[in-house]
Amino acid sequence: MSNKDSAYGGAPASDTAFRKTWDRDEYAKKAAAEETRRKEEAKARYEAKLLGKKWHAPVDYSTLEATTSRTQRLDVASMVGKTTMVAAGAAVGKRGRGAGFYCADCDLTFKDNLQLVEHLNSKQHLLATGQSGEVAVATVEDVRLRLRMLAHRKREREEEERRAWQLDLGERLKEREELDAKEREEKRRKRNEKRRKGGENGVKQEEESWEGRLGIIA
Repeated sequence: MSNKDSAYGGAPASDTAFRKTWDRDEYAKKAAAEETRRKEEAKARYEAKLLGKKWHAPVDYSTLEATTSRTQRLDVASMVGKTTMVAAGAAVGKRGRGAGFYCADCDLTFKDNLQLVEHLNSKQHLLATGQSGEVAVATVEDVRLRLRMLAHRKREREEEERRAWQLDLGERLKEREELDAKEREEKRRKRNEKRRKGGENGVKQEEESWEGRLGIIA
């Protein structure tokens, strides 16, 4: 035992003491529970197939929200003419990210926008995004709140447009003042230059007149 180990009164640390230890019994229980779930799901799928139905995993609808309309339009035209680099084996069929329209919530890729729209309206996508597929019935109070919200948005938009117009008007006035100042400066420069030339010509003419009077011939 080293002096350091003796000072702390503990056993010497091994080279693998930093490794995480695993509870084998706990993971064995988890594996058994997962195997049981898979067997029950396979049995339910088989029974649904015999009845000519499509099996869906049970969903707790109490935890889902009511389906609402999209707040933004689907912008599929922005992808026209764009190139996207994807791995060769990234997608298998529709599963995974491949060449086309990709849904990150469901990890599916669709070759055209019609398939994408159908998928976005499907039960699979709604459940994946936490929506129940049921539309809540609006009450009178809901309609009033909606109208107030739309009126508030309209006022905000008008206020933003008014501020933008005022800012634009201020910028135009500032540019006009700068242009007027430049024009005044240019006129002042031309006027000073004209005066300077006029003064030089006057002195020259006066000198020539005196030379003539004195009989000096240049």
